[in-house]
Amino acid sequence: MFRRTPRLLAATLAVAALTLGACAEKTSDDTPAASSSSAATFPVTVGKLTLEKRPEKIVSLSPTATEMLFAIGAGKQVTAVDDQSNYPADAPKSDLSGFQPNAEAIAGKSPDLVVLSNDTNKIVDQLTTLKIPVLLTPAAATLDDSYQQITDLGALTGHPAEASDVTKRMKDDIAKLVKDLPQRAKKLTYYHELGPELYTATSKTFIGSIYALAGLENIADPSDADGKNGGYPQLSQEVIVKANPDFVFLADTRCCKQTPETVKARSGWAGVTAVKNNQIVALDDDIASRWGPRVVDQLRSIVDAVAKVPA
Repeated sequence: MFRRTPRLLAATLAVAALTLGACAEKTSDDTPAASSSSAATFPVTVGKLTLEKRPEKIVSLSPTATEMLFAIGAGKQVTAVDDQSNYPADAPKSDLSGFQPNAEAIAGKSPDLVVLSNDTNKIVDQLTTLKIPVLLTPAAATLDDSYQQITDLGALTGHPAEASDVTKRMKDDIAKLVKDLPQRAKKLTYYHELGPELYTATSKTFIGSIYALAGLENIADPSDADGKNGGYPQLSQEVIVKANPDFVFLADTRCCKQTPETVKARSGWAGVTAVKNNQIVALDDDIASRWGPRVVDQLRSIVDAVAKVPA
């Protein structure tokens, strides 16, 4: 997702989550991706998109899609990425915006495939009118969504086997990480911070599902029980202090310079278990807001923190 102010970030996350259903018709649910044995032979169809030949000038306007493309070996086919795609370091970063996409600017790159995570300003229709192939890869709600997007990109770029290897490694690594977690009579609780304005994510979000793998309970769930905030409510200090989480995970270390020290200095937080027990975990904002292969690193950070607490 895009790193802006905490409020705008939370709004963007919420919009992405809420538009998953609306965007579904443009994803691969309608048509299964070709099998690994045949997908490298074109034409290839994913959903409603058919490519007659392997794309060699891919434009990615999604940081997550950029990570996926490079992970599956399609990096050399990527000729431009958006201004937020900062991983891997050799991705061809440009001034294109995925947050406010401009059809003319994108067309100026002469792409034979554009990958997007949001249909802002009906950019998909605009690009389609220009006869530019588009794949919409919305924010994942589950790990299965992430695996499917990697599989789809593998099929469309001519790297089905590599994509299969990436998803298998992800699944294997995740299974290893959670296998040895201690069994607890009572779940440990956590608060995941998107920004110092106290926006957070519930268990119904992608990041929430990752915490669930580590056996944690989300203190934010009651604050969006009806789902009206799309899984991204803004909490009050009073709610957080009263919930007394065992952990505070900071996904606002880069954008907003939050640290365990800044949290400890917050008025009224001294009695929170996470503060008293030094269980405030600084995360990498980018990894925490994306749903690509590095989600394994995110889970590892969580599991490592949990494993330090005696069962």
